[in-house]
Amino acid sequence: MRAKVTSLDLMGLWASVLAFLMLISVSTPPARAQNTDLPILFDARERLVRPDVSSVLRLRFLTTTDFPPFNFTDQSGRLAGFHVDLARALCAELGLQARCQIQAMPYGQLVSALEAGQGEAVMAGVAVTPELREQFNFTRPYLLLPARFLMQGDTVLPRQDAQGLFGRKVGVVKDTAHAAMLKSFFPDIEAVPFDDQDALMTALKEKQVPAVFADALQLSFWMMSPAADGCCRFLDGPFLSERHLGEGMTIMVRGQDGALMAALESALAALSKDGRLEEIYLRYFPAGLF
Repeated sequence: MRAKVTSLDLMGLWASVLAFLMLISVSTPPARAQNTDLPILFDARERLVRPDVSSVLRLRFLTTTDFPPFNFTDQSGRLAGFHVDLARALCAELGLQARCQIQAMPYGQLVSALEAGQGEAVMAGVAVTPELREQFNFTRPYLLLPARFLMQGDTVLPRQDAQGLFGRKVGVVKDTAHAAMLKSFFPDIEAVPFDDQDALMTALKEKQVPAVFADALQLSFWMMSPAADGCCRFLDGPFLSERHLGEGMTIMVRGQDGALMAALESALAALSKDGRLEEIYLRYFPAGLF
């Protein structure tokens, strides 16, 4: 299954955000500046051993086309997105540009394709599970997808953090990891369940609730979209929980490819250390998730 916090369809929302951003002058400062810093997931003081990959005949990354902004088909019909740019950067860091390929396929075929040797690595938001760990190797996460509060911009709170919402109603999509996380982390907040994400965001815009708690990725794109009409801003956070939200975005390789996993992990660390990973992140997450 896809990572728990990235399983909803973002294609329509991503398309509307892209169209909206094209209308904004590059000289106009953002109306609600957000913290766009990417958390450092690799310690710059740690020296990761990089196995020799000169004998690798080709490095084929398997991904999908329907997971914006991570993977999508652009207006010219080319595969684009965060994962596509990251795969190319990893190949360049490893000196494998000439042997680097990126192949898109339906999400449900990724695991079997990797198992059958149709690629060397999967980068598509696959949730790490004990069952998959028995068969495959996973790098350390290169991106975490946190939960955030999004609130009406004109709401007055006694303090500008989650405690300011104690005793107030906060919307969540029912029966989700975020609903469970809100109950566990913030028992003093009154959760108001909604059937789906659309109903949740409508309730926030129409001020049925002063704030919502959900996936920061979904919230950041909605906040920037014409549908939000500048109504809202992040409050506090980000909030992370491996128990509720999983381990984050990782690269999956076959179990026998431990050397390749170590090489990819060292390349991720190098991209993180010199800022290239954050630069790619900012291309696709201009409002920031953190």
